[in-house]
Amino acid sequence: IAQDLDDSLDPYQMTAAGTREVMFNVFEGLVKPDSDGNFVDAVASEHSVSDDQLTYTFTLRDGVVFHNGAECTVDDVLYSFETCAATTVNSAVAEALSAIVDTKTEGNQISFTLSAPNSDFISYVSNVYIVPKDYAEQATQPVGTGPFKYVSRSVQENVVLEKNADYYGEQAKLDKVTYKIFEDNTAMMTALNAGGLDLVAHLTSDQVNTLTNGYDVLEGTMNLVQAIYLNNAVAPFDNEKVRQAMCYAVNVDEILDLTSEGHGTKIGTSIYPAFTKYFDASLADAYPYDVDKAKQLLADAGYADGFSMSITVPSNYTPHMNVAQVLVEQLAKVGITATIKPVEWETWVSDTYTNRNFESTVIGFDAATLSAGALLNRWMSDNDKNMINYNNPEYDKVMQEANASTDDAKQTELYKQAAAMLSETAANVYIQDLADLVAVRKGLEGVTFYPIYVLDLSGIHYTA
Repeated sequence: IAQDLDDSLDPYQMTAAGTREVMFNVFEGLVKPDSDGNFVDAVASEHSVSDDQLTYTFTLRDGVVFHNGAECTVDDVLYSFETCAATTVNSAVAEALSAIVDTKTEGNQISFTLSAPNSDFISYVSNVYIVPKDYAEQATQPVGTGPFKYVSRSVQENVVLEKNADYYGEQAKLDKVTYKIFEDNTAMMTALNAGGLDLVAHLTSDQVNTLTNGYDVLEGTMNLVQAIYLNNAVAPFDNEKVRQAMCYAVNVDEILDLTSEGHGTKIGTSIYPAFTKYFDASLADAYPYDVDKAKQLLADAGYADGFSMSITVPSNYTPHMNVAQVLVEQLAKVGITATIKPVEWETWVSDTYTNRNFESTVIGFDAATLSAGALLNRWMSDNDKNMINYNNPEYDKVMQEANASTDDAKQTELYKQAAAMLSETAANVYIQDLADLVAVRKGLEGVTFYPIYVLDLSGIHYTA
């Protein structure tokens, strides 16, 4: 994998999508998502919801053993929920858990009562990974219940997992998996073409075209919202007309053709297609390519002569770098002089994401949970993940109503309304959900695509 895993391995402190992708195989919640987007029982053997939608009761599965050999008990579940609520970096999960007003345990059952119904609560439960009580080494020696257990990590070199022989469910087919980490894509492709790698995900079409070793190539989607994310608190991006002008100036079809031979799915907002019932495909064409309209909007906003801007891009993510290069050329046609500012991943996280010290950035945001709120809540004005400083009282109002709704049809409509607002106000310049091209050695099967950004290793196996 060409991703940075110099990240905490603590299940509640992981920040990078690449880390979560790997550790999905190590940690499990009471429930977990499957490849169809459903939540299936995991550490719990069954669960139920009261008629008033306030109380969730989980029955702990018999025979669940942590990777350190300890039996998983209700006390561990209670500890995990309390620790996650107090420490998680996922503000949406923390908010959902803060609504628990009563917790009861009886035998191998635990129940949580909420202050108000939350139709997405089960999705947040899936993010509370169950860990052993009072175990203090999760950041460096993580212990979970999943089909693989952690062995070692050499920062910027590899992560090693091995089969959990005590797993309660179907055993993993592979005895050991080594994730090799490449910050340099040339080195990764050299290793791939030398036959030194069995599976490489998230390849570009150019990389696939240079494969010489007879790999099979599978195609899914990355489940990411790639966009030019604009700092709405910095001029000229505090002007809605400027943002709209940029939307008209960007030719997404050309981007897909030039960077991925047409692979990828156009999007027009912060929902990607795997969220089927919330995804409005028409928004992808809300801003048809129109240089003249872009120039007129810039003139109306007081920027008839254009302006200069920087696009910060994490340099280890080739798809984002490639897209940024095309964007520079397209924006120049309407008088906008864009300069790419490549930075290391750690710098992007600290300066761009955390400190919001940027003008624009090309990146992809995923959903940590199978909930539309996981993609849309971050743009509420008071959300600590709102790195673009989007501030729209109407959006906040709709999202608050959506998050509180227990009527699925009404909630769905509100989420779609909120997504449309992001498009109408050009919160960002939305581009695509990237294609996920996966090179797989012949004789290796079982790769399954999920509607969230994970790689499930449990079903992968050799046939030859």
